[in-house]
Amino acid sequence: MDLTPWIVTYKEGWDILLHGFPHDIQDRILKKIEQMKQPLQGRGLHGSHFQVEEVGEHRIAYSLDSTNRIKEIHFVGNHKQYEKWYTQNIGFRDEDWSMNAKTILAKIE
Repeated sequence: MDLTPWIVTYKEGWDILLHGFPHDIQDRILKKIEQMKQPLQGRGLHGSHFQVEEVGEHRIAYSLDSTNRIKEIHFVGNHKQYEKWYTQNIGFRDEDWSMNAKTILAKIE
């Protein structure tokens, strides 16, 4: 097993909902993101290239680039926000998500 750490990057708009959470929740999510650098795999999302990590009632959705060992975070939100994001975005292409992040998240809130 390769124990080389992963690089964590962030898609534009990933943190729009994060700033609305209490500081203790933000800290727990950021700690989990730091742990994501470890060479462990998250749970895959059916029919997509996304993985998900759970932090209590909150979710971190990200994509993997195994060749370059990059985990790119696309979304952070509570369970209800995540369900809406999942429903609206699994069919989207990455460039659609990047260009429409604020519009999509406005519908979720």
